[in-house]
Amino acid sequence: MLSYLIFTLTLGGIYALLALSLNLIWGGIGMVNLGLAGFFAVGAYVSALISIAGVPLALTIPIACIIGAGVGVIATFATIRLRGDYLAIVTLGFAEVVRMVALNERWLTRGSDGVSGIPAPFRVALGTEGFNLFYLALVSVFVLGIFLMLNRLDGSPFGRVMKAIREDPELAAFAGKGVTRFKIQAFALSAAIAALAGALYGHFQSYISPDHFQPLITIYIFLAVTAGGVGRPLGGLAGAYLVVFFLEATRFLGEILPGLQAGQVAAVREMLVGIALLVVLHLRPQGLLPERTGLAPKTEPKP
Repeated sequence: MLSYLIFTLTLGGIYALLALSLNLIWGGIGMVNLGLAGFFAVGAYVSALISIAGVPLALTIPIACIIGAGVGVIATFATIRLRGDYLAIVTLGFAEVVRMVALNERWLTRGSDGVSGIPAPFRVALGTEGFNLFYLALVSVFVLGIFLMLNRLDGSPFGRVMKAIREDPELAAFAGKGVTRFKIQAFALSAAIAALAGALYGHFQSYISPDHFQPLITIYIFLAVTAGGVGRPLGGLAGAYLVVFFLEATRFLGEILPGLQAGQVAAVREMLVGIALLVVLHLRPQGLLPERTGLAPKTEPKP
């Protein structure tokens, strides 16, 4: 039971990083990114492949984040003039392109067989239980660091400009703010955080395949951010852990309802996810921890 709880908390931390990534780009600057699973996959595959090639683990995660940020910049240039539904459709297509490349380019990603034998730090030295505790601590440190960084960013001048762009990009541009530059920087940072989550996931599981990066992951993260509170890092963080615990709790439906087949249990789980989202939106449309709008800092008049 303890091992299962540690696994759930570790997975919750990885989902929390994805939620913080989405909250930055969606709640921060107003760009709807349905391609989150694609950046998650980029980070996982980059870190896995270069670590297998012999790159030290201390370097694989930073390299995965840098490449994820670079892919984010490329994606931003492709979507910079799109808004709303059009932006969502294009980013969703991007995630599917990444998954199809992983599925078909066997020379690079081993296709549907997946990448196995991904090195995990200190697994041999610590043993299974020790490694699980160590990795939970490692993921938690990354989650705490990214949360504190984004929380500070949220109240900084950069964060206030992002939210001004979210509310009215034309007005922000009229005020002299570089809207395109801010969007590129926000998307790159968001993609880097999602790639970080992917890298941590790959080394934790020691095996990845295209099936691990289905669009359903993005839906779960959207549910987490929506339930927690869009625009507030703490809301996305809390929502991610709630979603993971909800998903893991529904795995036991087969024991509660013994007449259901495995496929039926999976279908009921997805139905419960949708019902949970409807309930949250009905009772707390602003989320459990809604965004707090503070007053602009006072400035002294110039003499």
